[in-house]
Amino acid sequence: MSTQRPRTWFITGTSRGFGRSLAEAVAAHGDQVFATARNAASVDTLVAHAPRHIAGTTLDVTDAAAATVAVASAIRRFGRIDVLVNNAGYGLAGAVEEVDEDQIRAQFETNVFGALRLTRLVLPHMRERRSGHILQISSIAGIAASPGLGIYNASKFALEGFSEALADEVAPFGIRVTLIEPGPFRTDWAGPSLATPRHRIDAYAETAHRTIARLNGYSGQQAGDPVRAAAAMIAVVETANPPLHLPLGRWALDRMHDKLGLLARETAKWEARSRATDFTDDE
Repeated sequence: MSTQRPRTWFITGTSRGFGRSLAEAVAAHGDQVFATARNAASVDTLVAHAPRHIAGTTLDVTDAAAATVAVASAIRRFGRIDVLVNNAGYGLAGAVEEVDEDQIRAQFETNVFGALRLTRLVLPHMRERRSGHILQISSIAGIAASPGLGIYNASKFALEGFSEALADEVAPFGIRVTLIEPGPFRTDWAGPSLATPRHRIDAYAETAHRTIARLNGYSGQQAGDPVRAAAAMIAVVETANPPLHLPLGRWALDRMHDKLGLLARETAKWEARSRATDFTDDE
Protein backbone atom coordinates (compact mmCIF):
# COMPACT_ATOMS: atom_id res chain seq x y z
CA MET A 1 0.00 0.00 0.00
CA SER A 2 1.12 3.53 -0.66
CA THR A 3 2.49 5.40 2.36
CA GLN A 4 0.75 8.60 1.26
CA ARG A 5 -0.99 10.34 4.15
CA PRO A 6 -3.64 10.82 5.19
CA ARG A 7 -5.31 7.54 4.36
CA THR A 8 -9.07 7.21 4.16
CA TRP A 9 -10.66 4.39 6.18
CA PHE A 10 -14.20 3.11 5.61
CA ILE A 11 -15.30 1.43 8.85
CA THR A 12 -18.60 -0.35 9.46
CA GLY A 13 -20.19 -0.88 12.88
CA THR A 14 -18.76 2.22 14.58
CA SER A 15 -21.44 2.60 17.26
CA ARG A 16 -19.31 0.96 19.93
CA GLY A 17 -16.64 -1.66 20.60
CA PHE A 18 -13.89 -2.22 18.07
CA GLY A 19 -15.46 0.02 15.44
CA ARG A 20 -15.76 2.99 17.75
CA SER A 21 -12.30 2.62 19.24
CA LEU A 22 -10.75 2.17 15.80
CA ALA A 23 -12.51 5.19 14.28
CA GLU A 24 -11.37 7.43 17.15
CA ALA A 25 -7.81 6.07 16.98
CA VAL A 26 -7.56 6.50 13.22
CA ALA A 27 -8.74 10.12 13.48
CA ALA A 28 -6.24 10.79 16.28
CA HIS A 29 -3.56 9.24 14.07
CA GLY A 30 -4.28 11.91 11.46
CA ASP A 31 -6.10 9.77 8.91
CA GLN A 32 -9.63 10.24 7.60
CA VAL A 33 -12.60 8.08 8.52
CA PHE A 34 -15.90 7.42 6.82
CA ALA A 35 -17.84 5.88 9.69
CA THR A 36 -21.03 3.85 9.35
CA ALA A 37 -23.44 2.35 11.85
CA ARG A 38 -27.11 1.48 12.05
CA ASN A 39 -27.65 4.08 14.78
CA ALA A 40 -27.72 7.62 13.37
CA ALA A 41 -27.07 9.30 16.72
CA SER A 42 -23.89 7.28 17.25
CA VAL A 43 -22.58 8.36 13.84
CA ASP A 44 -23.40 12.00 14.61
CA THR A 45 -21.55 11.94 17.95
CA LEU A 46 -18.55 10.26 16.34
CA VAL A 47 -18.40 12.91 13.60
CA ALA A 48 -18.70 15.65 16.25
CA HIS A 49 -15.76 14.05 18.07
CA ALA A 50 -13.38 14.93 15.19
CA PRO A 51 -15.23 16.77 12.41
CA ARG A 52 -12.03 17.54 10.47
CA HIS A 53 -11.21 13.86 10.17
CA ILE A 54 -14.51 11.97 10.37
CA ALA A 55 -17.58 11.89 8.14
CA GLY A 56 -20.17 9.18 7.93
CA THR A 57 -23.67 7.91 7.39
CA THR A 58 -26.14 5.40 8.76
CA LEU A 59 -25.79 1.94 7.26
CA ASP A 60 -27.22 -1.49 7.87
CA VAL A 61 -24.77 -3.74 6.03
CA THR A 62 -27.60 -6.14 5.14
CA ASP A 63 -29.16 -3.39 2.96
CA ALA A 64 -27.55 -3.70 -0.48
CA ALA A 65 -28.85 -0.39 -1.82
CA ALA A 66 -27.74 1.52 1.27
CA ALA A 67 -24.28 -0.06 1.11
CA THR A 68 -23.87 1.05 -2.50
CA VAL A 69 -24.84 4.60 -1.57
CA ALA A 70 -22.50 4.64 1.43
CA VAL A 71 -19.45 3.57 -0.59
CA ALA A 72 -20.21 6.17 -3.27
CA SER A 73 -20.65 8.82 -0.58
CA ALA A 74 -17.29 8.00 0.99
CA ILE A 75 -15.48 8.27 -2.34
CA ARG A 76 -17.29 11.50 -3.15
CA ARG A 77 -16.42 12.96 0.26
CA PHE A 78 -12.76 11.93 0.49
CA GLY A 79 -11.85 11.00 -3.07
CA ARG A 80 -10.79 7.46 -2.30
CA ILE A 81 -10.98 4.52 0.12
CA ASP A 82 -7.59 3.22 1.20
CA VAL A 83 -8.70 0.88 3.98
CA LEU A 84 -11.98 -1.01 4.29
CA VAL A 85 -12.74 -2.38 7.75
CA ASN A 86 -15.61 -4.86 7.80
CA ASN A 87 -16.33 -4.63 11.50
CA ALA A 88 -20.15 -4.79 11.68
CA GLY A 89 -21.24 -8.08 13.21
CA TYR A 90 -22.55 -9.76 16.34
CA GLY A 91 -22.53 -13.07 18.16
CA LEU A 92 -25.18 -15.78 18.29
CA ALA A 93 -24.77 -18.29 21.11
CA GLY A 94 -26.79 -21.48 21.35
CA ALA A 95 -26.69 -25.14 20.39
CA VAL A 96 -27.01 -25.77 16.67
CA GLU A 97 -30.30 -27.59 17.31
CA GLU A 98 -31.69 -24.77 19.45
CA VAL A 99 -31.34 -21.68 17.27
CA ASP A 100 -34.14 -20.82 14.87
CA GLU A 101 -33.52 -20.75 11.14
CA ASP A 102 -34.30 -17.03 10.96
CA GLN A 103 -31.62 -16.42 13.61
CA ILE A 104 -29.14 -18.41 11.55
CA ARG A 105 -29.96 -16.49 8.40
CA ALA A 106 -29.72 -13.14 10.20
CA GLN A 107 -26.28 -14.12 11.56
CA PHE A 108 -25.00 -14.92 8.08
CA GLU A 109 -26.63 -11.85 6.51
CA THR A 110 -24.61 -9.58 8.79
CA ASN A 111 -21.39 -11.46 9.50
CA VAL A 112 -20.86 -12.97 6.04
CA PHE A 113 -22.99 -11.34 3.36
CA GLY A 114 -22.58 -7.86 4.85
CA ALA A 115 -18.80 -8.13 4.79
CA LEU A 116 -18.85 -9.77 1.35
CA ARG A 117 -21.12 -7.01 0.01
CA LEU A 118 -18.88 -4.16 1.19
CA THR A 119 -15.77 -5.95 -0.02
CA ARG A 120 -17.20 -6.40 -3.52
CA LEU A 121 -18.36 -2.78 -3.65
CA VAL A 122 -14.96 -1.38 -2.72
CA LEU A 123 -12.81 -3.71 -4.83
CA PRO A 124 -13.37 -2.01 -8.23
CA HIS A 125 -12.21 1.29 -6.72
CA MET A 126 -9.13 -0.30 -5.14
CA ARG A 127 -8.28 -2.22 -8.31
CA GLU A 128 -8.45 0.96 -10.35
CA ARG A 129 -6.06 2.68 -7.93
CA ARG A 130 -3.97 -0.53 -7.59
CA SER A 131 -3.81 0.03 -3.87
CA GLY A 132 -5.83 -0.80 -0.78
CA HIS A 133 -6.09 -2.85 2.38
CA ILE A 134 -9.12 -4.80 3.60
CA LEU A 135 -9.34 -5.63 7.29
CA GLN A 136 -11.89 -8.34 8.00
CA ILE A 137 -12.85 -8.34 11.67
CA SER A 138 -13.11 -12.07 12.17
CA SER A 139 -12.55 -13.87 15.48
CA ILE A 140 -10.46 -16.65 16.90
CA ALA A 141 -13.87 -18.39 16.68
CA GLY A 142 -13.22 -18.41 12.94
CA ILE A 143 -10.26 -20.71 13.59
CA ALA A 144 -11.38 -22.87 16.53
CA ALA A 145 -15.00 -23.78 17.30
CA SER A 146 -16.69 -24.07 20.70
CA PRO A 147 -19.92 -25.79 21.81
CA GLY A 148 -22.71 -23.24 21.86
CA LEU A 149 -21.13 -21.05 19.19
CA GLY A 150 -21.61 -23.29 16.18
CA ILE A 151 -23.52 -20.80 14.03
CA TYR A 152 -21.26 -17.91 14.97
CA ASN A 153 -18.26 -20.17 14.27
CA ALA A 154 -19.73 -21.04 10.88
CA SER A 155 -20.18 -17.37 9.96
CA LYS A 156 -16.59 -16.54 10.87
CA PHE A 157 -15.22 -19.67 9.18
CA ALA A 158 -17.01 -18.47 6.03
CA LEU A 159 -15.47 -15.01 6.38
CA GLU A 160 -12.04 -16.58 6.77
CA GLY A 161 -12.54 -18.81 3.74
CA PHE A 162 -13.50 -16.21 1.18
CA SER A 163 -10.95 -13.76 2.57
CA GLU A 164 -8.06 -16.21 2.22
CA ALA A 165 -9.00 -16.79 -1.42
CA LEU A 166 -9.52 -13.07 -1.96
CA ALA A 167 -6.03 -12.28 -0.66
CA ASP A 168 -4.47 -14.29 -3.48
CA GLU A 169 -6.88 -12.91 -6.08
CA VAL A 170 -6.15 -9.24 -5.35
CA ALA A 171 -2.45 -9.36 -4.47
CA PRO A 172 -1.42 -8.57 -8.09
CA PHE A 173 -3.38 -5.31 -7.82
CA GLY A 174 -1.49 -4.08 -4.76
CA ILE A 175 -4.44 -4.86 -2.45
CA ARG A 176 -3.79 -6.54 0.89
CA VAL A 177 -6.20 -8.53 3.07
CA THR A 178 -5.81 -9.13 6.80
CA LEU A 179 -8.09 -11.24 9.00
CA ILE A 180 -8.23 -9.77 12.50
CA GLU A 181 -8.93 -12.61 14.96
CA PRO A 182 -9.65 -11.32 18.48
CA GLY A 183 -10.24 -13.39 21.54
CA PRO A 184 -12.29 -11.96 24.44
CA PHE A 185 -12.18 -8.15 24.43
CA ARG A 186 -13.94 -5.68 26.67
CA THR A 187 -16.82 -4.86 24.33
CA ASP A 188 -20.56 -5.57 24.41
CA TRP A 189 -20.14 -8.73 22.30
CA ALA A 190 -20.64 -11.13 25.24
CA GLY A 191 -23.25 -8.93 26.94
CA PRO A 192 -26.04 -6.80 25.41
CA SER A 193 -25.03 -7.61 21.82
CA LEU A 194 -25.12 -11.39 22.21
CA ALA A 195 -28.13 -13.13 20.66
CA THR A 196 -29.37 -16.40 22.20
CA PRO A 197 -32.03 -19.01 21.35
CA ARG A 198 -35.67 -18.16 21.97
CA HIS A 199 -36.23 -21.65 23.41
CA ARG A 200 -33.56 -23.67 25.17
CA ILE A 201 -33.25 -27.46 25.16
CA ASP A 202 -32.28 -28.80 28.59
CA ALA A 203 -30.14 -31.56 27.09
CA TYR A 204 -27.49 -28.97 26.19
CA ALA A 205 -27.07 -27.69 29.76
CA GLU A 206 -23.52 -29.06 30.09
CA THR A 207 -22.28 -27.98 26.67
CA ALA A 208 -23.86 -25.04 24.85
CA HIS A 209 -25.51 -23.50 27.90
CA ARG A 210 -22.28 -23.66 29.87
CA THR A 211 -20.61 -21.61 27.12
CA ILE A 212 -23.38 -19.00 27.25
CA ALA A 213 -23.03 -18.73 31.04
CA ARG A 214 -19.27 -18.32 30.71
CA LEU A 215 -19.65 -15.58 28.11
CA ASN A 216 -22.22 -13.69 30.18
CA GLY A 217 -20.10 -14.14 33.29
CA TYR A 218 -16.99 -12.42 31.98
CA SER A 219 -18.74 -9.64 30.03
CA GLY A 220 -17.07 -6.38 31.01
CA GLN A 221 -14.08 -8.18 32.55
CA GLN A 222 -12.33 -9.48 29.43
CA ALA A 223 -8.57 -9.03 29.23
CA GLY A 224 -8.58 -7.54 25.74
CA ASP A 225 -8.41 -3.75 25.39
CA PRO A 226 -10.19 -2.35 22.28
CA VAL A 227 -7.91 0.71 22.29
CA ARG A 228 -4.81 -1.47 22.07
CA ALA A 229 -6.54 -3.55 19.38
CA ALA A 230 -7.09 -0.36 17.37
CA ALA A 231 -3.39 0.48 17.66
CA ALA A 232 -2.53 -3.01 16.37
CA MET A 233 -4.81 -2.58 13.35
CA ILE A 234 -3.27 0.78 12.49
CA ALA A 235 0.18 -0.82 12.75
CA VAL A 236 -0.89 -3.59 10.36
CA VAL A 237 -2.01 -1.04 7.78
CA GLU A 238 1.23 0.93 8.19
CA THR A 239 3.52 -2.08 7.69
CA ALA A 240 4.97 -2.98 4.30
CA ASN A 241 4.26 -6.71 4.71
CA PRO A 242 1.00 -7.16 6.64
CA PRO A 243 -0.05 -10.63 7.83
CA LEU A 244 -3.01 -12.49 6.42
CA HIS A 245 -3.95 -13.62 9.95
CA LEU A 246 -3.59 -11.55 13.13
CA PRO A 247 -4.84 -13.10 16.39
CA LEU A 248 -5.36 -10.45 19.09
CA GLY A 249 -4.87 -11.17 22.78
CA ARG A 250 -3.19 -13.97 24.72
CA TRP A 251 -6.33 -16.12 24.77
CA ALA A 252 -6.60 -15.97 20.99
CA LEU A 253 -2.93 -16.85 20.58
CA ASP A 254 -3.31 -19.84 22.88
CA ARG A 255 -6.40 -21.04 20.98
CA MET A 256 -4.55 -20.66 17.68
CA HIS A 257 -1.61 -22.72 18.93
CA ASP A 258 -3.97 -25.36 20.38
CA LYS A 259 -5.82 -25.69 17.07
CA LEU A 260 -2.62 -25.93 15.04
CA GLY A 261 -1.30 -28.59 17.43
CA LEU A 262 -4.54 -30.59 17.23
CA LEU A 263 -4.49 -30.52 13.43
CA ALA A 264 -0.86 -31.60 13.36
CA ARG A 265 -1.47 -34.52 15.75
CA GLU A 266 -4.61 -35.75 14.00
CA THR A 267 -3.03 -35.48 10.57
CA ALA A 268 0.04 -37.44 11.68
CA LYS A 269 -2.06 -40.16 13.35
CA TRP A 270 -4.20 -40.73 10.27
CA GLU A 271 -1.63 -39.93 7.58
CA ALA A 272 -1.23 -43.50 6.34
CA ARG A 273 -4.99 -43.97 5.99
CA SER A 274 -5.29 -40.63 4.20
CA ARG A 275 -2.56 -41.51 1.69
CA ALA A 276 -4.07 -44.95 1.08
CA THR A 277 -7.17 -43.43 -0.54
CA ASP A 278 -5.26 -42.45 -3.73
CA PHE A 279 -4.91 -44.71 -6.76
CA THR A 280 -1.57 -46.55 -6.67
CA ASP A 281 1.02 -45.94 -9.37
CA ASP A 282 0.37 -49.32 -11.04
CA GLU A 283 -3.42 -48.92 -11.26
